[in-house]
Amino acid sequence: MNRTASLFPPRAWAALMACTLAAGLLPVLHLAFPDGHPLHVSGYVLGLVGKFMCYALAALALDLVWGYTGILSLGHGTFFALGAYAHGMYLMRAIGRDGSYGSVLPDFMVFLDWKELPWFWRPFDQFGFAAAAVVLVPGLIALVFGFLAFRSR
Repeated sequence: MNRTASLFPPRAWAALMACTLAAGLLPVLHLAFPDGHPLHVSGYVLGLVGKFMCYALAALALDLVWGYTGILSLGHGTFFALGAYAHGMYLMRAIGRDGSYGSVLPDFMVFLDWKELPWFWRPFDQFGFAAAAVVLVPGLIALVFGFLAFRSR
């Protein structure tokens, strides 16, 4: 039997798939079962697992660059932060008047005495736009930096 080289042994792939399915099942358990049910997953746990997955994704990206190329890249934090900022813009718009100041403007804009929402914040009312911006904004900036870095060799 001819076996090709694999990144992980079969048992590790099985464990990875089990963890992926379990993480994907958590939002379903949160929505499908009411509070107090033994299979209900609280919003706190769901948010915590989401944070863990985000940090794991950033660590995996850093490990791939550092481990395979030997290049320590501190620029990953910039792209991670750009995506987080884009998602934060959506979340600040999503809370509406539930903020500390009871304004339609995000709290920091009220604190800084802004009178109206800037034009570039308006599209972040829609989740689809914000989700696309989370991926595309850091990706486009990485494309520009990568082009400039590899062009000069």
